[in-house]
Amino acid sequence: MSSSRSDSSKPHYATSSLVIGYALCSSLLAVINKFAITYFNYPGLLTALQYLTSAVGVWLLGKLGFLRHDAFAWDTAKKFLPAALVFYLAIFTNTNLLRHANVDTFIVFRSLTPLLVAVADTLFRGQPRPSRLTFLSLLVILAGAVGYVANDSAFTLTAYSWALAYLVTITTEMVYIKHMVSTLELNTWGLVLYNNLLSLMIAPFFWFLTGEHAEVFTAVNANGGNVFEPVAFFAVALSCVFGFLISFFGFAARKAISATAFTVTGVVNKFLTVVINVVIWDKHATPFGLVCLLVTICGGVGYQQSVTVAKKPTNGPSNNADKGEDDESMELIPGKVATNV
Repeated sequence: MSSSRSDSSKPHYATSSLVIGYALCSSLLAVINKFAITYFNYPGLLTALQYLTSAVGVWLLGKLGFLRHDAFAWDTAKKFLPAALVFYLAIFTNTNLLRHANVDTFIVFRSLTPLLVAVADTLFRGQPRPSRLTFLSLLVILAGAVGYVANDSAFTLTAYSWALAYLVTITTEMVYIKHMVSTLELNTWGLVLYNNLLSLMIAPFFWFLTGEHAEVFTAVNANGGNVFEPVAFFAVALSCVFGFLISFFGFAARKAISATAFTVTGVVNKFLTVVINVVIWDKHATPFGLVCLLVTICGGVGYQQSVTVAKKPTNGPSNNADKGEDDESMELIPGKVATNV
């Protein structure tokens, strides 16, 4: 009896580990990317280097036998290409938002995505409508975001234009990539490889389209062929490492939990981001703005509690509960299609 209970708890521990790993990487990466873009002000090249690190890392570790990933095939790549394009646009707008605004502004607009993703999940993916408590929690997130924007002394049209572009692309990315993860039979490392390799192929088009290549070439010529200062090199290297880690934990967590729950996880862990951001430098919001940020985080916690209560069995262990656990464990097996999203 105890053995059976222990076995059934393994998927929950696995899911928790993946979500915690994603939360830590996500909370740190926002500050790391702001750090990198401050000393290496080339968002297109920065993201391309992150994609390159992740794609080469998966390929190299696969060759050495440390992991297993699906082989690259053009037929699969064609199916995954729209998802990679949406992902690239989300990261591109994210990096440009960090270029023109502080981390807190990024967090506020990131916090709006659970409400939009919940609506999109219901409209386009046939998911159940949020309960009243869940919807109330999402509205609390929205209220905190509105309060922040209304009192943002550092408001600029450029920054908020990128913020709105990021909001649209990240909402689309959350829902669409969840759909691709649920339909394409790729293991987690295969998803990481396809996503980063295809994004790397897309990067040069935007690099030249935005004219950033001219800025880079000018900087290289001005610095005698060297585009990296020591601090910039460290910041970019650190962002590439965390980009690789979040690629794995991000896809693994997407396979394990719903699109809205995944999105809210990214909001709640921003509390750590706020603390780090306030401690290390002065690129943060006013005290009232920080209070509004805390409101959005409280809304995220309320959401998480509401969905936890909704999923909790009311009549004790049953065959349906066991089936739910089996379905959840199935999502964590590489190559299996997620079922209970």
